[in-house]
Amino acid sequence: MLRSQIKNFIYVGYSIDLKKRLQQHNNKEEISTKPYVPFDIIHYEAYINIKDAKRREKYFKTTKGKTTLRTMLKEYFSKDT
Repeated sequence: MLRSQIKNFIYVGYSIDLKKRLQQHNNKEEISTKPYVPFDIIHYEAYINIKDAKRREKYFKTTKGKTTLRTMLKEYFSKDT
């Protein structure tokens, strides 16, 4: 999960190379995230199987998944209030 440093925006995605993917987003190579650059990594999970990773990504994009993320990172998000 990436969080914009300038706007209230969280990006959820999966990648085989996390460092490279973060760099692509911060270099404005992704149209969908260009307006929200720069990003910080706020959470990541590692999976051996790509299908498992995609399933988890899909879950975090749901309302229930977003709630789970906010619960998992409760202290992180509470620093904003």
